Amino acid sequence: MSESKNVSRRDFLNQSLAAAGAAGVAGIGAESVAGAAQADAKAATPSPSTDDEAIPCGRIGNAKISRLLLGGNLISGYMHARDLKYVNPLFRAYANEEKILETLKVAEEHGVNTVFESGANFIERYNRECGGHMQFIPHIRVDAGQSESSLKEHIQKQVDSGAVALYVWGVAADRLVQAGAVDSIGKAVELAKKHDLPVGVGGHSLLVPVACEKHQVPCDFYVKTLHSDDYPSATPKESRKEFVWLDGGEGWYDNMWCINPEETIEFMKNVTKPWLAFKVLAAGAFYPRDGFKYAFKGGADFIAVGMFDFQIDQNCEQVRKEIRRAQDRERPWRA
Repeated sequence: MSESKNVSRRDFLNQSLAAAGAAGVAGIGAESVAGAAQADAKAATPSPSTDDEAIPCGRIGNAKISRLLLGGNLISGYMHARDLKYVNPLFRAYANEEKILETLKVAEEHGVNTVFESGANFIERYNRECGGHMQFIPHIRVDAGQSESSLKEHIQKQVDSGAVALYVWGVAADRLVQAGAVDSIGKAVELAKKHDLPVGVGGHSLLVPVACEKHQVPCDFYVKTLHSDDYPSATPKESRKEFVWLDGGEGWYDNMWCINPEETIEFMKNVTKPWLAFKVLAAGAFYPRDGFKYAFKGGADFIAVGMFDFQIDQNCEQVRKEIRRAQDRERPWRA
């Protein structure tokens, strides 16, 4: 394994930003960082990954995607913290605009080529100002009773953000399946596919891919949570119910996103479409060595993980190890 390529804030500013003064993450009430110096953009261009550093990739449609994606929560300004009130302020104090751009750079240098879910403004800025080539998979929000014109406009906006693929947001798909409105998911997928991009469907509930397969929703991939329930703060089994994360309930405290992991693994064995797994660390309950192993061995083709800059090097190394170990897994690689 080569030496980590993490750069200091001072080095990163010298490479790509004209001035310091960063405060908080954009969109959460903090002031923005001063503009970048375009003349220095080339100096910040990520170095190509060498063979022993690169993250293995798979294809969804025409998109070549690293099997480890950078989760967007830490870019857009949100992280799950259960009942720990200090965590989000601490995170926002660390992940200012300067640090977010630096994190994107470090990720790309280590072979992570795609950001999942949110952070379009930072990805566009990073690619433009720092000479990056980071890809983006944003979500489509579909609401019950939403007009077709409104949905089309929303999809177009997401496409224009630089999307390499799209997917129906997991919270939206959960709600629609809960309401028996699978046809609304299918309609959104059909509209999005007109833009010649691969389109997926996300969900925290296993009922989402089950319903999509049953009703033959023409999606290209699935985005589904996967993590073990073997951790102290997991929701007690007697309190687990479908859509508990939407409705709340006794025993659930923002701490469990896959209430039936064994059933999920069993169902996905026979699904022939690629599977991008998220929440694979149960929002921080597992070490990467355990969460990554469980996800890839369980059948996931890709994983999306929120990562700070200092975690990227070791996480990439761990992903390479777990992919090698999972070559003989029961579910075939679908991408």
